[in-house]
Amino acid sequence: MINKAAPDFKGDAFVDNNIKTISLGDYKGKWVVLFFYPADFTFVCPTELGELADNYEKIRELNAEIISVSTDTAFVHKAWHDSSVTIKKIKFPMLADPSGRISRNYGVYIDEEGIALRGTFVIDPDGIIKACEIHDNSIGRNCGEIIRKIQAAKYVAENSGEVCPMNWKPGEKTLKPGIDLIGKI
Repeated sequence: MINKAAPDFKGDAFVDNNIKTISLGDYKGKWVVLFFYPADFTFVCPTELGELADNYEKIRELNAEIISVSTDTAFVHKAWHDSSVTIKKIKFPMLADPSGRISRNYGVYIDEEGIALRGTFVIDPDGIIKACEIHDNSIGRNCGEIIRKIQAAKYVAENSGEVCPMNWKPGEKTLKPGIDLIGKI
């Protein structure tokens, strides 16, 4: 999926205390973090979503938006929002995927369970997938690493010919691939 067009979607999302229809196309010109999680009213999911909510402004400063996605309905997202102090902090859209169509299109749907794996997709302003991470539902993600991936993807997009080495952070040295680097790193 890397460097391919992100599968478009359209669906109901709980956002701004309302249910409204959103699509990936609504975010053209922005970086997007598409953040799949298994289900509302669970255990690891609120720790992840709470951390994203706490870092939402930092992510928005990068011209990026978060869209969280689970196979719950928008009504369940609202009920979770209304009943959980952690989830109440969320300002980004919580997209409903009760049919599993969006999850299937991104390769994270578990047919036997009717839920999604933990999948994170960083999509550039042109709708191209630049990074993805998919793993077992028992392992929570790292918000700092998601932010770092956005920063690195943005840097590379804005600085043609440069690449970001392992653990790169803004302000640190990058690399310019070339024959003179072979065997020197």
